[in-house]
Amino acid sequence: MAASAELRDLLAGSPLDVAPRLLGAVVRHGEVAVRLTEVEAYAGADDPGSHAYRSRTPRNEVMFGPAGHLYTYFSYGMHVCANVVTGLPGTASAVLLRAGEIVEGHDVARSRRGSSTERDLARGPARLCQALGITLEHGGVDLLAGPVLLELDEPTAAGAVSTGPRVGLRGAPDRPWRFWITGESTVSAYRPAKRLTPPNQPR
Repeated sequence: MAASAELRDLLAGSPLDVAPRLLGAVVRHGEVAVRLTEVEAYAGADDPGSHAYRSRTPRNEVMFGPAGHLYTYFSYGMHVCANVVTGLPGTASAVLLRAGEIVEGHDVARSRRGSSTERDLARGPARLCQALGITLEHGGVDLLAGPVLLELDEPTAAGAVSTGPRVGLRGAPDRPWRFWITGESTVSAYRPAKRLTPPNQPR
């Protein structure tokens, strides 16, 4: 397992380098631990798909801070999603935790997720956060100090990593910045963004 200083240095790299390195890493909160099988990279001001593309705001402030902290946000006003902040302070890059496999705390995860199958307990960014018990209040948490912890081990072999476009984005939809462990059943299904209907046009 990577030491804290080594892990911090690794997370301070480009989100495109950090994202595939996080595959196979474990995120732990309380009794539940999830092995990451799918992530997405977001590159701040250089990325129309990023929350930090246009400006610094109270919502995205954590993304501009030091690497290794947790950036949380509401998706569609209903679901919490979580990202690992990457890069140097001021660069506002991050990696979305998109899907994973429950490796500890199955009963607790099931109690939070209801009647989900084992495959679906943390399949998708909102489900992953729900299974781990991550809320908006965890925004800004240092993942090297807790209570939400990131544990990194040996990298996933390059030949076992697949890439493709990020899910549901209108901004830079074709960039292959989604990374997943090839053949993992817990990886979420790819869906493009819904097409916006021009005004006065039939839906």
